Amino acid sequence: MAPAAAGSVPAIGCGRPTANPVALRRVLTAATGDGDTLNYGAARNNPGARLPKQYEPEKMRMNTLYYVHDPMCSWCWGFRPVWAELRAALPPDIAVRNVLGGLAPDTSEPMPDWQKETLQNTWRRIQEHIPGTRFNFEFWTRCKPRRTTYPACRAVIAARNQRPEAEDEMILAIQHAYYLEARNPADDETLIELAVELGLEGFRFAQDLNAADTRGALARDFALRDRLGASSFPSLVFENGDRRVPIDLDYTRSDKMLTRIQAARAAA
Repeated sequence: MAPAAAGSVPAIGCGRPTANPVALRRVLTAATGDGDTLNYGAARNNPGARLPKQYEPEKMRMNTLYYVHDPMCSWCWGFRPVWAELRAALPPDIAVRNVLGGLAPDTSEPMPDWQKETLQNTWRRIQEHIPGTRFNFEFWTRCKPRRTTYPACRAVIAARNQRPEAEDEMILAIQHAYYLEARNPADDETLIELAVELGLEGFRFAQDLNAADTRGALARDFALRDRLGASSFPSLVFENGDRRVPIDLDYTRSDKMLTRIQAARAAA
């Protein structure tokens, strides 16, 4: 979907957590510069040893990068490779939180011809803008498109309910089904098939897909989307405490976005 119509680790909870030795070793190894580098043994044996500012537990708890997306957003599909690169390069003190944005509400109405053509043109524009992005245009003749993405959003939540890592697995499965396999993720039947293919329990998934709790969880994501000020998908927002910084996207260069995120973190 076009950006004008409009990527998960929860932040650590409140309180003063006990230091994890493995995590402490990792951040100390990464720390450099201005006499702040400490070896792990010295820090462990010296309670008064000072961690670099950006690696203090309070800072580590507060840094969150929100990825506001929709599993049926075609720009999110084009963004996926560079988003994976960016996530892999993020410092360990930045937690990632996926936020479902919701492009189009539930409907049983078929998509009008003018809208089909608009979306096909969007796919072509993405292929021009993001080289290597693939789309299977047979979707438009093999399926009966409807302008709704809320079922796919609920599917991500229903998958996450069974196991946390299934959230990203379901997002990718929906994207592959929609953009590469000419299957329709607006249909519950397709979403249940994808869940079973991922090894999820099909009956439970089917029950959760349209359950009140699932709808409530999606509504909470929409409320968070609004608080973050995300009006297009995908969007990235860096948060430190009460400070939120929108991160300008680059669909082909992860290093530019990483630089912007690091600047936002340094200014926190």
